[in-house]
Amino acid sequence: MSTDINGVLRIEKDGAIATLTLTRPDAFNAINDDLRRGLIQAVAQIDTDPDIRVVIMKGEGRGFCAGADLKGGLSAMPTDHMLEAEYRPSLVGIANSPKIWIAQVHGAAAGIGAAYAMNCDMVVMADNASLYMAFAAIALVPDGGNTWLLLKGMGYHRALQAIIEGRKIPAAECLQHGLVNHVVPEDELETATLAMANRIAAAAPLAAAGAKKILRNISNASFSDAFSAEAQIQGHLTQTADFREGVQAFVEKRKPVFKGK
Repeated sequence: MSTDINGVLRIEKDGAIATLTLTRPDAFNAINDDLRRGLIQAVAQIDTDPDIRVVIMKGEGRGFCAGADLKGGLSAMPTDHMLEAEYRPSLVGIANSPKIWIAQVHGAAAGIGAAYAMNCDMVVMADNASLYMAFAAIALVPDGGNTWLLLKGMGYHRALQAIIEGRKIPAAECLQHGLVNHVVPEDELETATLAMANRIAAAAPLAAAGAKKILRNISNASFSDAFSAEAQIQGHLTQTADFREGVQAFVEKRKPVFKGK
């Protein structure tokens, strides 16, 4: 059973397992208006299906997700409002869902795409894949809950370094820091992810949902609080000259020159 959403997402259901695939391969699954809104719809749709216990989230083509689609330009909506209105519902929806979400990551999970991957309850990653904190290249802070997710996984010192340096975190390091569950050869990624999904689907669903709820809520600061803090700062940063320079440099494929303005 397969359902298409906005021409950019596909939901396939096989028993208790649903697979949600980002289908903008020509754009490395970069998130545009259709994909942002489609993800809200998809998460809500999956949440209301009583037969689904586990969700595999993956990207079609050469990578998981390149992050926000910069080539489409900024939304007319202020950035902090857009993050709250068009990203929060799907990301917090995954965090609060009684379903267990597993990210299947190949290629790069960059920018807010990394947030979608890390925000899943479990992550299986190809050995040549990476998480990429691409925000520094355009003079921004991570958003989508990335700061919270990195802090929880890496600790303050390494998370701050990864954010400021804007570097790619390779799969082996992701595993070392506890950001992912398993790293496997790329040609074994789909098989390994499905095997995990089947094991999780065979577990007691109410107990699995209960364990998820407890673990998601016993930390001092919530994912939701971190999301709002990021959105507020990002709203300011997207109005700066450094951000405009970063985007222009990205489009022109050159190194940006930031002036702190």
